[in-house]
Amino acid sequence: MPRFTTSDGLSLHYTDEGDGLPLLCLAGLTRDGRDFDYVAPALDGVRLIRLDYRGRGQSDWGDPASYTIPVEGRDGLELLDHLGIEASALLGTSRGGLIAMVLAATAKARLLGVALNDIGPEIAETGLEVIKGYLGRNPPWKTLDEAAVKRAAAMTAFEGVPESRWREDAERFYRETPEGLVITYDPKLRDAVLGSGAQPAPDLWPLFDALKGLPLCAIRGANSDLLSAETFAGMRARRPDMIAAEVPGRGHVPYLDEPEALDALRRWLNMLG
Repeated sequence: MPRFTTSDGLSLHYTDEGDGLPLLCLAGLTRDGRDFDYVAPALDGVRLIRLDYRGRGQSDWGDPASYTIPVEGRDGLELLDHLGIEASALLGTSRGGLIAMVLAATAKARLLGVALNDIGPEIAETGLEVIKGYLGRNPPWKTLDEAAVKRAAAMTAFEGVPESRWREDAERFYRETPEGLVITYDPKLRDAVLGSGAQPAPDLWPLFDALKGLPLCAIRGANSDLLSAETFAGMRARRPDMIAAEVPGRGHVPYLDEPEALDALRRWLNMLG
């Protein structure tokens, strides 16, 4: 099981598969490298590197005060150092996209290009409230099968998702115990995020502008409650060269194996050579 040790002594899990352009994949807030299971088989010619953040997935739990975007960005760079990679493309889903923007402002030379999945420089309050509602809390359901059924009924922003995928999602988010389902990450992530705020700075547009000069792709779920249509339009106006795609029938976040998402990602990767 591939692991590396961070500069502050945590052992973090990662996967490193394929050959070609290095592509570091950073997941959503409470998720891990499995976030990219659906898109991975469709990305040819890349070295797909997936990191489990500290406190998530198979990585060590740490001091909750370290569950911050700057520290998680540092972990990503230290993983690249561990692998001997000078610069990498970065695909960031939600939280991972915020990390990408911070790295563009602080370590731009390490980035070959950035793809943002349903995240931008303004985060809609509606989506933030949803996150605050479940973050760090175990769900009320007793089994993974029940979770799959309940999530499918509740996630009305997602259309045409097969039942099997809802079950797979449940397996990623929870584990079964005799007492019921338990989240697969450190529950103290809630305190860390709510204590410091879900965004790294009040105004993220300067961080978005830091992506200038980097090949940029942005994907939005057409029903997203976190990345509004207005913010997405502002991103396109600010970066008319950005490869942009909206995925119909998807909320926060697209799975990335949808035709619209795959087309955008492949065009972006072609820009990177």
